[in-house]
Amino acid sequence: MFTDMLGKSRLKINLHAHTTLSDGHKTPEEAAAIYAAAGYDALALTDHWVYGPARAIGGLDIISGCEYHVTGVDAETGATVVFHVVGLGMERDPELPIALKMEDDEGVYDRARLIIDGIQKAGGMAVLAHPAWSLNTPAMLRRLGGFEATEIYNSVSDFGMSDRPYSGQIVDMLASAGYTYPLLATDDTHHYTGDECRGAVYVEADAVRELGLVGALRAERFYASMGPEVHLERVSENTVRLVCSPAVKIAFLSNLVWTQGRMVRAESPDAPLTEATFTLRPDRGERYVRAEVTDAEGRVGWSNIIRV
Repeated sequence: MFTDMLGKSRLKINLHAHTTLSDGHKTPEEAAAIYAAAGYDALALTDHWVYGPARAIGGLDIISGCEYHVTGVDAETGATVVFHVVGLGMERDPELPIALKMEDDEGVYDRARLIIDGIQKAGGMAVLAHPAWSLNTPAMLRRLGGFEATEIYNSVSDFGMSDRPYSGQIVDMLASAGYTYPLLATDDTHHYTGDECRGAVYVEADAVRELGLVGALRAERFYASMGPEVHLERVSENTVRLVCSPAVKIAFLSNLVWTQGRMVRAESPDAPLTEATFTLRPDRGERYVRAEVTDAEGRVGWSNIIRV
């Protein structure tokens, strides 16, 4: 736990990691030790089709989790459809049959919805994993529905897994159509050769005590980051303000292709940015805004979405 620049206590958590219980390269004990040493307060072990219960390993809190995936073919377009769904904070094993992942045609959406429903019936949160890596289109995701959050960053997708770690464009296309979700940064650690300890959610400790972890995520009482602090708030009807740790670039992203003041860059490395404001334009049809912060080391932090 640490105190952020605004004085709030926060927990640093990785919500997606694999171990030797599926296709990860470290045991649960080794993974827990790595994340504890890196200052994480909790870790979700989300092995493929292997439910991991909540517990403690070596003093680190382990969040219950599992990753499920389905593959099929869209009967109308002929495109391959892949959905990976992570279940977090489940109170029991959803006992989803592994036969759900088998390939077929039109049934891929139905099978993915059964997974989402099973996670939620077990008291958990259904998270869409790495939509960019999976080549999920907004049309696919609108048709799927049901999931409650999505990964905007997935570390392992940048390490020999297709170089598609960032899903911001998909997030923005969905938000432009009115579909907004909590945005998570995760590792999806497999190799432990650089894909570990990169992404995290920084959750308000008070929110976890009041609502539980899943409740705090649903309430968007967190920011997602590779390091920078990102605090975005609406300060008036048409103005948002961002406060952040030292940054070289701040981006305000929305459904409008261009708006004055969208990009803010530091004048020099010796004069980093720590705040910025952005004027919303609902008169031009602006529907949402979110912020991204990049520091001098190239690490990025992501706010959640503010609906206009």
